[in-house]
Amino acid sequence: MIHRFYSILSIVFVGCFTAGAQSAFTSSNLPIVVINTSGQTIVDDPKIVVDMGIIDNGPGMRNKVTDAFTNYNGKIGIEIRGSSSQMFPKKQYGFELQDAAGKSVDASLLGMPKKDDWILFAPYNDKSLMRDVLAYKLARAQGRYASRSRYCEVVINGQYQGIYVLLEKVKRDKNRVDIAKLDPDEISGENLTGGYIIKIDKASGSGGDGWTSSFPPVGGKRGQTTYFQYEYPKEEDIVAEQKNYIKSYMNSFETALNGSNFKDPNEGYARFIDVASFIDFFLISELSKNPDAYRISTFMYKKKEADGGKLFMGPAWDFNLGFGNVDYCTKEKPEGFVLRYNSICPDDGWLIPFWWDRLFEDDAFKTKTAARWTELRNGPYKTENVLSFIDSVSTVLNAESQQRNFQKWPVLGQYVWPNAYVGQTYKQEVDWLKAWIAQRLTWLDANIPSIITAVVPEKKETTEFSISISPNPVAEEMQLDYHLSTPGNVRFEWYDVMGRKVNSESYEHPMEGDFTSVSSVRSWGGGTYLLKAIFKDKVQVQRIVKR
Repeated sequence: MIHRFYSILSIVFVGCFTAGAQSAFTSSNLPIVVINTSGQTIVDDPKIVVDMGIIDNGPGMRNKVTDAFTNYNGKIGIEIRGSSSQMFPKKQYGFELQDAAGKSVDASLLGMPKKDDWILFAPYNDKSLMRDVLAYKLARAQGRYASRSRYCEVVINGQYQGIYVLLEKVKRDKNRVDIAKLDPDEISGENLTGGYIIKIDKASGSGGDGWTSSFPPVGGKRGQTTYFQYEYPKEEDIVAEQKNYIKSYMNSFETALNGSNFKDPNEGYARFIDVASFIDFFLISELSKNPDAYRISTFMYKKKEADGGKLFMGPAWDFNLGFGNVDYCTKEKPEGFVLRYNSICPDDGWLIPFWWDRLFEDDAFKTKTAARWTELRNGPYKTENVLSFIDSVSTVLNAESQQRNFQKWPVLGQYVWPNAYVGQTYKQEVDWLKAWIAQRLTWLDANIPSIITAVVPEKKETTEFSISISPNPVAEEMQLDYHLSTPGNVRFEWYDVMGRKVNSESYEHPMEGDFTSVSSVRSWGGGTYLLKAIFKDKVQVQRIVKR
Protein backbone atom coordinates (compact mmCIF):
# COMPACT_ATOMS: atom_id res chain seq x y z
CA MET A 1 0.00 0.00 0.00
CA ILE A 2 1.24 3.50 -0.81
CA HIS A 3 1.07 5.74 2.27
CA ARG A 4 0.15 9.40 1.76
CA PHE A 5 0.42 12.37 4.06
CA TYR A 6 -1.71 15.32 2.96
CA SER A 7 -1.68 18.27 4.42
CA ILE A 8 -8.60 35.32 -1.14
CA LEU A 9 -6.93 37.63 -0.01
CA SER A 10 -6.83 38.02 3.79
CA ILE A 11 -4.71 36.70 6.73
CA VAL A 12 -5.91 34.91 9.84
CA PHE A 13 -4.35 35.34 13.26
CA VAL A 14 -5.49 33.13 16.10
CA GLY A 15 -4.50 34.28 19.60
CA CYS A 16 -1.39 36.39 20.19
CA PHE A 17 2.10 36.30 18.78
CA THR A 18 5.27 34.37 19.36
CA ALA A 19 8.44 36.03 20.54
CA GLY A 20 11.24 37.00 18.16
CA ALA A 21 10.40 37.77 14.54
CA GLN A 22 6.66 37.63 15.12
CA SER A 23 6.76 39.88 18.20
CA ALA A 24 7.03 42.88 15.89
CA PHE A 25 3.72 42.12 14.24
CA THR A 26 1.26 44.91 14.91
CA SER A 27 -0.83 45.19 11.75
CA SER A 28 -1.59 43.63 8.40
CA ASN A 29 -2.92 44.48 4.98
CA LEU A 30 -5.10 41.38 5.39
CA PRO A 31 -7.88 40.58 7.84
CA ILE A 32 -6.74 39.22 11.19
CA VAL A 33 -8.45 36.32 12.95
CA VAL A 34 -7.88 36.08 16.69
CA ILE A 35 -8.79 32.97 18.68
CA ASN A 36 -8.66 32.55 22.45
CA THR A 37 -9.19 29.04 23.84
CA SER A 38 -8.92 30.06 27.52
CA GLY A 39 -6.32 27.39 28.13
CA GLN A 40 -8.12 24.58 26.28
CA THR A 41 -6.33 22.47 23.66
CA ILE A 42 -7.86 22.27 20.19
CA VAL A 43 -8.13 18.59 19.25
CA ASP A 44 -9.34 16.52 16.31
CA ASP A 45 -12.63 15.66 17.99
CA PRO A 46 -14.76 16.87 19.67
CA LYS A 47 -15.06 20.59 19.03
CA ILE A 48 -14.24 22.87 21.94
CA VAL A 49 -15.99 26.19 22.55
CA VAL A 50 -13.69 29.21 22.24
CA ASP A 51 -13.81 32.93 21.49
CA MET A 52 -13.05 34.26 18.02
CA GLY A 53 -12.78 37.79 16.69
CA ILE A 54 -12.03 39.06 13.19
CA ILE A 55 -10.48 42.42 12.44
CA ASP A 56 -11.34 43.67 8.94
CA ASN A 57 -11.45 47.42 8.53
CA GLY A 58 -12.30 47.29 4.84
CA PRO A 59 -10.54 47.57 1.46
CA GLY A 60 -7.36 49.63 1.55
CA MET A 61 -7.40 49.93 5.34
CA ARG A 62 -4.79 48.44 7.65
CA ASN A 63 -5.87 46.02 10.30
CA LYS A 64 -4.17 46.42 13.67
CA VAL A 65 -4.08 43.72 16.30
CA THR A 66 -5.27 46.34 18.81
CA ASP A 67 -8.34 47.23 16.72
CA ALA A 68 -11.84 46.24 17.69
CA PHE A 69 -13.30 43.09 16.16
CA THR A 70 -15.12 44.64 13.23
CA ASN A 71 -16.26 41.53 11.34
CA TYR A 72 -17.09 38.87 13.92
CA ASN A 73 -16.93 38.70 17.71
CA GLY A 74 -18.38 35.65 19.41
CA LYS A 75 -18.24 31.98 20.28
CA ILE A 76 -17.24 29.17 17.95
CA GLY A 77 -16.90 25.41 18.25
CA ILE A 78 -13.51 24.48 16.77
CA GLU A 79 -11.56 21.31 16.02
CA ILE A 80 -8.52 20.24 14.01
CA ARG A 81 -9.62 18.98 10.60
CA GLY A 82 -8.12 17.01 7.75
CA SER A 83 -6.76 13.52 7.34
CA SER A 84 -3.04 13.02 6.74
CA SER A 85 -2.49 16.79 6.84
CA GLN A 86 -2.72 16.54 10.60
CA MET A 87 0.92 15.43 10.56
CA PHE A 88 2.03 18.97 9.70
CA PRO A 89 2.85 21.38 12.54
CA LYS A 90 0.69 24.06 10.93
CA LYS A 91 -2.82 22.81 11.68
CA GLN A 92 -6.02 23.51 9.80
CA TYR A 93 -9.31 23.93 11.57
CA GLY A 94 -13.03 23.49 11.08
CA PHE A 95 -15.34 25.66 13.14
CA GLU A 96 -19.00 26.39 13.73
CA LEU A 97 -20.39 29.78 14.72
CA GLN A 98 -22.42 29.56 17.94
CA ASP A 99 -24.59 31.74 20.10
CA ALA A 100 -24.28 32.06 23.87
CA ALA A 101 -26.46 28.98 24.34
CA GLY A 102 -24.22 26.84 22.13
CA LYS A 103 -26.64 26.72 19.20
CA SER A 104 -25.23 27.10 15.67
CA VAL A 105 -25.88 30.45 14.01
CA ASP A 106 -25.39 31.75 10.50
CA ALA A 107 -23.25 34.83 9.89
CA SER A 108 -21.31 36.42 7.08
CA LEU A 109 -17.53 36.26 7.46
CA LEU A 110 -15.25 38.56 5.43
CA GLY A 111 -18.00 39.37 2.96
CA MET A 112 -18.98 35.80 2.14
CA PRO A 113 -22.62 34.61 2.34
CA LYS A 114 -24.01 33.72 5.75
CA LYS A 115 -23.51 30.21 7.08
CA ASP A 116 -22.54 28.51 10.33
CA ASP A 117 -19.75 26.13 9.21
CA TRP A 118 -16.33 27.35 7.99
CA ILE A 119 -12.77 26.18 7.49
CA LEU A 120 -9.43 27.78 8.26
CA PHE A 121 -7.25 26.12 5.64
CA ALA A 122 -3.51 26.10 6.38
CA PRO A 123 -1.28 26.01 3.28
CA TYR A 124 1.94 24.29 4.38
CA ASN A 125 3.34 21.90 1.78
CA ASP A 126 2.01 24.22 -0.93
CA LYS A 127 4.58 27.01 -0.69
CA SER A 128 2.89 29.10 -3.37
CA LEU A 129 0.10 29.38 -0.77
CA MET A 130 -2.49 29.46 -3.54
CA ARG A 131 -3.12 26.11 -5.24
CA ASP A 132 -6.52 25.57 -3.62
CA VAL A 133 -7.52 29.20 -4.05
CA LEU A 134 -6.56 29.03 -7.73
CA ALA A 135 -8.44 25.78 -8.35
CA TYR A 136 -11.64 27.09 -6.77
CA LYS A 137 -11.32 30.27 -8.82
CA LEU A 138 -10.99 28.20 -12.02
CA ALA A 139 -13.95 26.02 -11.04
CA ARG A 140 -16.15 29.06 -10.41
CA ALA A 141 -15.04 30.39 -13.81
CA GLN A 142 -16.81 27.35 -15.29
CA GLY A 143 -20.03 28.65 -13.78
CA ARG A 144 -19.91 25.99 -11.05
CA TYR A 145 -20.05 26.52 -7.32
CA ALA A 146 -16.72 26.15 -5.53
CA SER A 147 -15.75 27.40 -2.10
CA ARG A 148 -15.25 31.15 -1.84
CA SER A 149 -12.09 32.12 -0.03
CA ARG A 150 -10.33 34.96 1.77
CA TYR A 151 -6.73 35.11 2.86
CA CYS A 152 -6.09 36.04 6.47
CA GLU A 153 -3.44 35.73 9.21
CA VAL A 154 -4.21 33.77 12.37
CA VAL A 155 -3.18 34.07 16.01
CA ILE A 156 -4.15 31.40 18.56
CA ASN A 157 -3.67 32.10 22.25
CA GLY A 158 -1.08 34.74 21.52
CA GLN A 159 0.88 32.58 19.08
CA TYR A 160 1.16 33.78 15.49
CA GLN A 161 0.16 30.97 13.11
CA GLY A 162 0.81 32.46 9.68
CA ILE A 163 -1.25 32.80 6.51
CA TYR A 164 -4.54 30.93 6.42
CA VAL A 165 -7.39 30.81 3.93
CA LEU A 166 -10.91 31.17 5.24
CA LEU A 167 -13.03 28.78 3.17
CA GLU A 168 -16.69 27.93 2.93
CA LYS A 169 -17.25 24.34 3.98
CA VAL A 170 -19.08 22.14 1.44
CA LYS A 171 -22.65 22.45 2.74
CA ARG A 172 -26.20 22.43 1.43
CA ASP A 173 -27.32 26.02 1.07
CA LYS A 174 -28.73 28.30 -1.63
CA ASN A 175 -25.34 30.05 -1.73
CA ARG A 176 -23.26 26.85 -1.61
CA VAL A 177 -24.50 23.47 -2.88
CA ASP A 178 -27.93 24.58 -4.05
CA ILE A 179 -30.16 21.58 -3.43
CA ALA A 180 -33.39 21.20 -1.49
CA LYS A 181 -33.35 20.49 2.23
CA LEU A 182 -34.01 16.83 3.03
CA ASP A 183 -35.70 16.28 6.38
CA PRO A 184 -35.85 12.93 8.23
CA ASP A 185 -39.60 12.62 7.59
CA GLU A 186 -39.21 12.88 3.80
CA ILE A 187 -39.18 9.17 3.07
CA SER A 188 -41.40 8.68 0.03
CA GLY A 189 -42.44 10.07 -3.34
CA GLU A 190 -41.01 13.28 -4.74
CA ASN A 191 -39.62 14.33 -1.35
CA LEU A 192 -37.27 11.34 -1.25
CA THR A 193 -35.65 11.92 -4.64
CA GLY A 194 -33.22 14.74 -3.92
CA GLY A 195 -31.25 16.77 -1.42
CA TYR A 196 -28.24 14.42 -1.21
CA ILE A 197 -24.52 15.12 -1.06
CA ILE A 198 -22.24 12.09 -1.19
CA LYS A 199 -18.50 11.74 -1.59
CA ILE A 200 -15.68 9.36 -2.35
CA ASP A 201 -13.03 9.88 0.31
CA LYS A 202 -10.94 8.40 3.05
CA ALA A 203 -12.95 7.50 6.12
CA SER A 204 -10.65 9.60 8.32
CA GLY A 205 -11.08 13.35 8.50
CA SER A 206 -14.88 13.37 8.32
CA GLY A 207 -17.79 11.09 7.64
CA GLY A 208 -17.23 7.39 7.14
CA ASP A 209 -20.75 5.97 7.00
CA GLY A 210 -21.71 4.76 3.53
CA TRP A 211 -21.65 1.77 1.20
CA THR A 212 -19.41 -0.07 -1.23
CA SER A 213 -20.04 0.03 -4.97
CA SER A 214 -20.87 -3.22 -6.76
CA PHE A 215 -18.44 -2.20 -9.51
CA PRO A 216 -14.73 -2.24 -8.60
CA PRO A 217 -12.19 0.17 -10.11
CA VAL A 218 -10.47 -0.93 -13.32
CA GLY A 219 -6.87 -2.09 -12.99
CA GLY A 220 -6.61 -2.60 -9.25
CA LYS A 221 -4.19 -5.28 -8.09
CA ARG A 222 -5.42 -5.70 -4.52
CA GLY A 223 -9.16 -6.10 -4.89
CA GLN A 224 -9.78 -2.40 -4.29
CA THR A 225 -13.34 -1.11 -4.12
CA THR A 226 -15.09 2.25 -4.49
CA TYR A 227 -16.70 3.44 -1.26
CA PHE A 228 -19.37 6.15 -1.15
CA GLN A 229 -20.00 8.20 1.99
CA TYR A 230 -23.10 10.10 3.10
CA GLU A 231 -22.24 13.79 3.47
CA TYR A 232 -25.73 15.34 3.57
CA PRO A 233 -28.00 14.64 5.32
CA LYS A 234 -25.48 14.13 8.11
CA GLU A 235 -24.84 10.66 9.46
CA GLU A 236 -26.95 11.36 12.57
CA ASP A 237 -29.84 12.75 10.48
CA ILE A 238 -30.14 10.54 7.41
CA VAL A 239 -32.74 7.75 7.80
CA ALA A 240 -32.84 4.25 6.35
CA GLU A 241 -35.24 5.08 3.51
CA GLN A 242 -32.98 7.92 2.34
CA LYS A 243 -29.86 5.74 2.56
CA ASN A 244 -31.56 3.05 0.51
CA TYR A 245 -32.78 5.52 -2.11
CA ILE A 246 -29.44 7.17 -2.89
CA LYS A 247 -27.65 3.82 -2.77
CA SER A 248 -30.18 2.37 -5.23
CA TYR A 249 -29.90 5.41 -7.51
CA MET A 250 -26.12 5.17 -7.65
CA ASN A 251 -26.33 1.47 -8.38
CA SER A 252 -28.77 2.12 -11.23
CA PHE A 253 -26.40 4.73 -12.69
CA GLU A 254 -23.41 2.40 -12.47
CA THR A 255 -25.38 -0.50 -13.89
CA ALA A 256 -26.49 1.61 -16.87
CA LEU A 257 -22.95 2.89 -17.44
CA ASN A 258 -21.56 -0.64 -17.30
CA GLY A 259 -24.25 -2.03 -19.60
CA SER A 260 -24.10 -2.69 -23.32
CA ASN A 261 -26.58 0.12 -24.02
CA PHE A 262 -24.66 2.71 -22.00
CA LYS A 263 -24.36 5.21 -24.88
CA ASP A 264 -28.11 5.50 -25.41
CA PRO A 265 -29.09 9.07 -24.42
CA ASN A 266 -32.44 7.94 -23.00
CA GLU A 267 -31.66 4.56 -21.45
CA GLY A 268 -27.91 4.80 -20.78
CA TYR A 269 -25.82 6.73 -18.26
CA ALA A 270 -27.06 10.17 -19.44
CA ARG A 271 -30.44 9.34 -17.93
CA PHE A 272 -28.86 9.54 -14.46
CA ILE A 273 -26.19 12.25 -14.55
CA ASP A 274 -25.74 15.87 -15.51
CA VAL A 275 -23.18 15.26 -18.26
CA ALA A 276 -21.95 18.86 -18.40
CA SER A 277 -21.00 18.80 -14.71
CA PHE A 278 -18.98 15.61 -15.24
CA ILE A 279 -17.14 17.25 -18.14
CA ASP A 280 -16.33 20.37 -16.11
CA PHE A 281 -15.12 18.22 -13.22
CA PHE A 282 -12.86 16.32 -15.61
CA LEU A 283 -11.41 19.55 -16.99
CA ILE A 284 -10.60 21.19 -13.65
CA SER A 285 -9.13 17.89 -12.42
CA GLU A 286 -6.93 17.54 -15.47
CA LEU A 287 -5.94 21.19 -15.74
CA SER A 288 -4.63 20.98 -12.17
CA LYS A 289 -3.38 17.41 -12.67
CA ASN A 290 -4.70 16.77 -9.18
CA PRO A 291 -3.49 13.30 -8.08
CA ASP A 292 -6.44 13.00 -5.69
CA ALA A 293 -9.02 13.74 -8.39
CA TYR A 294 -11.90 11.32 -8.95
CA ARG A 295 -10.87 9.05 -6.04
CA ILE A 296 -10.39 11.17 -2.87
CA SER A 297 -12.18 14.34 -1.68
CA THR A 298 -14.63 13.88 -4.55
CA PHE A 299 -18.11 15.30 -3.97
CA MET A 300 -21.38 14.66 -5.81
CA TYR A 301 -24.90 15.89 -5.22
CA LYS A 302 -28.38 14.95 -6.43
CA LYS A 303 -31.36 17.22 -6.91
CA LYS A 304 -35.03 16.33 -6.51
CA GLU A 305 -36.88 15.07 -9.57
CA ALA A 306 -38.78 18.37 -9.81
CA ASP A 307 -35.41 20.13 -10.21
CA GLY A 308 -34.12 17.74 -12.85
CA GLY A 309 -33.28 14.92 -10.49
CA LYS A 310 -29.85 14.07 -11.85
CA LEU A 311 -26.47 13.43 -10.22
CA PHE A 312 -23.98 16.31 -10.46
CA MET A 313 -20.22 16.11 -10.01
CA GLY A 314 -18.71 18.59 -7.58
CA PRO A 315 -18.06 20.87 -6.00
CA ALA A 316 -14.32 20.72 -6.69
CA TRP A 317 -12.32 20.25 -3.50
CA ASP A 318 -8.76 19.78 -2.17
CA PHE A 319 -6.02 20.79 -4.62
CA ASN A 320 -2.94 21.33 -2.45
CA LEU A 321 -1.17 18.47 -4.28
CA GLY A 322 -2.26 19.68 -7.71
CA PHE A 323 -0.42 21.84 -10.23
CA GLY A 324 2.76 19.74 -10.06
CA ASN A 325 3.16 19.66 -6.26
CA VAL A 326 3.67 15.88 -6.00
CA ASP A 327 6.57 13.47 -6.38
CA TYR A 328 4.70 10.14 -6.50
CA CYS A 329 2.54 8.30 -9.04
CA THR A 330 1.37 10.98 -11.53
CA LYS A 331 4.33 13.15 -10.43
CA GLU A 332 5.08 16.73 -11.33
CA LYS A 333 5.50 16.72 -15.10
CA PRO A 334 2.88 18.84 -16.88
CA GLU A 335 2.23 16.03 -19.36
CA GLY A 336 -0.19 13.13 -18.90
CA PHE A 337 -3.80 12.51 -17.87
CA VAL A 338 -4.68 11.90 -14.22
CA LEU A 339 -7.30 9.46 -15.52
CA ARG A 340 -4.47 6.98 -16.02
CA TYR A 341 -3.84 6.86 -12.24
CA ASN A 342 -5.03 3.25 -11.88
CA SER A 343 -2.46 2.00 -14.39
CA ILE A 344 0.28 4.18 -12.90
CA CYS A 345 -0.36 3.18 -9.27
CA PRO A 346 -2.47 0.00 -9.31
CA ASP A 347 -1.48 -0.84 -5.72
CA ASP A 348 -2.91 2.37 -4.27
CA GLY A 349 -5.71 1.84 -1.79
CA TRP A 350 -7.93 4.47 -3.40
CA LEU A 351 -8.41 4.12 -7.15
CA ILE A 352 -10.52 5.96 -9.72
CA PRO A 353 -14.02 4.51 -10.27
CA PHE A 354 -14.61 2.69 -13.55
CA TRP A 355 -16.89 5.52 -14.70
CA TRP A 356 -14.34 7.69 -16.41
CA ASP A 357 -12.76 5.18 -18.77
CA ARG A 358 -16.27 4.10 -19.70
CA LEU A 359 -17.50 7.64 -20.34
CA PHE A 360 -14.64 8.22 -22.75
CA GLU A 361 -15.75 5.25 -24.79
CA ASP A 362 -18.76 7.35 -25.81
CA ASP A 363 -18.09 9.58 -28.83
CA ALA A 364 -20.76 12.03 -27.69
CA PHE A 365 -19.06 12.53 -24.32
CA LYS A 366 -15.64 12.95 -25.93
CA THR A 367 -16.87 15.47 -28.47
CA LYS A 368 -18.62 17.55 -25.80
CA THR A 369 -15.47 17.50 -23.67
CA ALA A 370 -13.27 18.78 -26.49
CA ALA A 371 -15.79 21.50 -27.35
CA ARG A 372 -16.04 22.61 -23.71
CA TRP A 373 -12.24 22.83 -23.44
CA THR A 374 -12.12 25.07 -26.51
CA GLU A 375 -14.83 27.28 -25.03
CA LEU A 376 -13.00 27.69 -21.73
CA ARG A 377 -9.63 28.28 -23.40
CA ASN A 378 -11.16 31.15 -25.35
CA GLY A 379 -12.31 32.73 -22.10
CA PRO A 380 -11.37 32.21 -18.45
CA TYR A 381 -8.72 29.58 -19.21
CA LYS A 382 -6.67 31.81 -21.49
CA THR A 383 -3.09 31.54 -20.33
CA GLU A 384 -2.78 35.26 -19.66
CA ASN A 385 -5.99 35.25 -17.58
CA VAL A 386 -4.83 32.40 -15.35
CA LEU A 387 -1.34 33.83 -14.88
CA SER A 388 -2.69 37.31 -14.17
CA PHE A 389 -4.78 35.92 -11.32
CA ILE A 390 -1.70 34.23 -9.85
CA ASP A 391 0.18 37.53 -10.11
CA SER A 392 -2.65 39.38 -8.36
CA VAL A 393 -2.57 36.94 -5.44
CA SER A 394 1.22 36.84 -5.13
CA THR A 395 1.42 40.65 -5.24
CA VAL A 396 -0.82 40.94 -2.20
CA LEU A 397 0.87 38.13 -0.26
CA ASN A 398 4.37 39.25 -1.19
CA ALA A 399 3.74 42.74 0.13
CA GLU A 400 4.31 41.54 3.70
CA SER A 401 2.37 38.48 4.83
CA GLN A 402 4.28 35.67 3.10
CA GLN A 403 7.46 36.89 4.80
CA ARG A 404 5.85 36.54 8.21
CA ASN A 405 4.37 33.16 7.30
CA PHE A 406 7.72 31.69 6.27
CA GLN A 407 9.43 33.14 9.33
CA LYS A 408 6.92 31.19 11.41
CA TRP A 409 7.15 28.11 9.19
CA PRO A 410 10.64 28.11 7.58
CA VAL A 411 9.92 25.59 4.83
CA LEU A 412 11.26 27.54 1.85
CA GLY A 413 14.24 25.64 0.48
CA GLN A 414 13.15 22.54 2.42
CA TYR A 415 11.43 19.39 1.15
CA VAL A 416 7.97 18.95 2.63
CA TRP A 417 6.10 15.85 1.55
CA PRO A 418 5.35 15.45 -1.32
CA ASN A 419 7.11 18.41 -2.99
CA ALA A 420 8.46 17.69 -6.46
CA TYR A 421 9.98 21.16 -6.71
CA VAL A 422 11.71 22.97 -3.84
CA GLY A 423 12.23 26.68 -4.44
CA GLN A 424 14.59 28.75 -2.34
CA THR A 425 12.29 31.78 -2.29
CA TYR A 426 8.59 32.54 -2.46
CA LYS A 427 9.11 34.15 -5.88
CA GLN A 428 10.71 30.97 -7.21
CA GLU A 429 7.73 28.93 -5.99
CA VAL A 430 5.29 31.26 -7.74
CA ASP A 431 7.34 31.44 -10.94
CA TRP A 432 7.57 27.65 -11.06
CA LEU A 433 3.80 27.38 -10.63
CA LYS A 434 3.21 29.85 -13.47
CA ALA A 435 5.59 28.06 -15.81
CA TRP A 436 4.01 24.71 -14.97
CA ILE A 437 0.50 25.97 -15.70
CA ALA A 438 1.51 27.54 -19.02
CA GLN A 439 3.12 24.27 -20.03
CA ARG A 440 0.12 22.24 -18.82
CA LEU A 441 -2.34 24.35 -20.80
CA THR A 442 -0.27 23.91 -23.95
CA TRP A 443 -0.08 20.15 -23.44
CA LEU A 444 -3.84 19.89 -22.92
CA ASP A 445 -4.43 21.96 -26.05
CA ALA A 446 -2.50 19.35 -28.02
CA ASN A 447 -3.95 16.28 -26.31
CA ILE A 448 -7.58 16.92 -25.36
CA PRO A 449 -8.66 16.99 -29.04
CA SER A 450 -7.21 13.50 -29.42
CA ILE A 451 -9.83 12.08 -27.07
CA ILE A 452 -12.42 12.56 -29.81
CA THR A 453 -10.90 9.63 -31.66
CA ALA A 454 -9.11 7.78 -28.88
CA VAL A 455 -9.87 6.70 -25.34
CA VAL A 456 -8.03 8.79 -22.77
CA PRO A 457 -5.18 6.36 -21.89
CA GLU A 458 -2.17 7.77 -23.66
CA LYS A 459 -0.37 6.40 -26.65
CA LYS A 460 2.91 4.65 -26.04
CA GLU A 461 5.98 6.82 -26.33
CA THR A 462 7.35 7.10 -29.84
CA THR A 463 10.79 8.07 -31.08
CA GLU A 464 9.40 9.69 -34.23
CA PHE A 465 10.31 13.07 -32.79
CA SER A 466 12.59 13.64 -29.80
CA ILE A 467 14.42 16.76 -28.62
CA SER A 468 16.90 17.75 -25.91
CA ILE A 469 18.14 21.17 -24.79
CA SER A 470 21.58 22.11 -23.51
CA PRO A 471 22.66 23.86 -21.44
CA ASN A 472 19.65 24.46 -19.20
CA PRO A 473 19.80 26.86 -17.38
CA VAL A 474 21.25 28.87 -20.26
CA ALA A 475 23.12 32.18 -20.31
CA GLU A 476 23.83 33.06 -23.97
CA GLU A 477 23.13 30.23 -26.44
CA MET A 478 21.03 27.08 -26.29
CA GLN A 479 21.60 24.01 -28.40
CA LEU A 480 18.63 21.99 -29.63
CA ASP A 481 19.42 18.39 -30.55
CA TYR A 482 16.53 16.55 -32.16
CA HIS A 483 15.75 13.34 -34.00
CA LEU A 484 13.26 12.88 -36.86
CA SER A 485 12.27 9.42 -38.05
CA THR A 486 10.64 10.88 -41.20
CA PRO A 487 11.26 14.00 -43.32
CA GLY A 488 9.33 17.17 -42.57
CA ASN A 489 9.22 20.68 -41.15
CA VAL A 490 10.18 21.44 -37.53
CA ARG A 491 9.09 24.66 -35.87
CA PHE A 492 10.38 26.02 -32.56
CA GLU A 493 8.48 28.69 -30.64
CA TRP A 494 9.59 30.33 -27.38
CA TYR A 495 7.18 31.91 -24.89
CA ASP A 496 7.60 33.78 -21.62
CA VAL A 497 5.51 32.78 -18.59
CA MET A 498 2.78 35.24 -19.62
CA GLY A 499 2.27 33.28 -22.82
CA ARG A 500 3.87 35.92 -25.07
CA LYS A 501 5.88 34.61 -28.00
CA VAL A 502 9.48 35.90 -27.84
CA ASN A 503 11.04 34.04 -30.78
CA SER A 504 10.34 31.40 -33.42
CA GLU A 505 12.41 29.40 -35.93
CA SER A 506 11.46 26.89 -38.62
CA TYR A 507 13.52 24.28 -40.44
CA GLU A 508 12.65 22.03 -43.39
CA HIS A 509 14.34 18.60 -43.40
CA PRO A 510 14.05 16.58 -46.66
CA MET A 511 15.47 13.51 -44.92
CA GLU A 512 15.11 11.82 -41.56
CA GLY A 513 18.00 11.86 -39.10
CA ASP A 514 19.60 13.68 -36.18
CA PHE A 515 19.91 17.46 -36.29
CA THR A 516 21.26 20.36 -34.22
CA SER A 517 20.17 23.99 -34.02
CA VAL A 518 21.78 26.78 -31.96
CA SER A 519 19.72 29.79 -30.84
CA SER A 520 20.87 32.94 -29.06
CA VAL A 521 19.10 34.10 -25.89
CA ARG A 522 21.55 36.89 -24.97
CA SER A 523 18.91 39.61 -25.22
CA TRP A 524 16.33 37.78 -23.10
CA GLY A 525 15.68 38.84 -19.53
CA GLY A 526 16.34 36.35 -16.75
CA GLY A 527 13.56 33.97 -15.78
CA THR A 528 11.56 30.99 -17.00
CA TYR A 529 10.56 30.41 -20.64
CA LEU A 530 8.79 27.64 -22.52
CA LEU A 531 9.96 26.04 -25.76
CA LYS A 532 7.21 24.60 -27.95
CA ALA A 533 8.60 22.21 -30.59
CA ILE A 534 6.22 21.16 -33.38
CA PHE A 535 6.75 18.36 -35.89
CA LYS A 536 3.71 17.27 -37.91
CA ASP A 537 1.08 16.34 -35.30
CA LYS A 538 3.65 15.99 -32.51
CA VAL A 539 4.07 18.80 -29.97
CA GLN A 540 6.67 18.87 -27.21
CA VAL A 541 6.93 21.57 -24.55
CA GLN A 542 9.98 22.05 -22.37
CA ARG A 543 10.87 24.55 -19.68
CA ILE A 544 13.99 26.72 -20.02
CA VAL A 545 15.62 28.88 -17.36
CA LYS A 546 17.53 31.96 -18.58
CA ARG A 547 20.26 33.02 -16.19
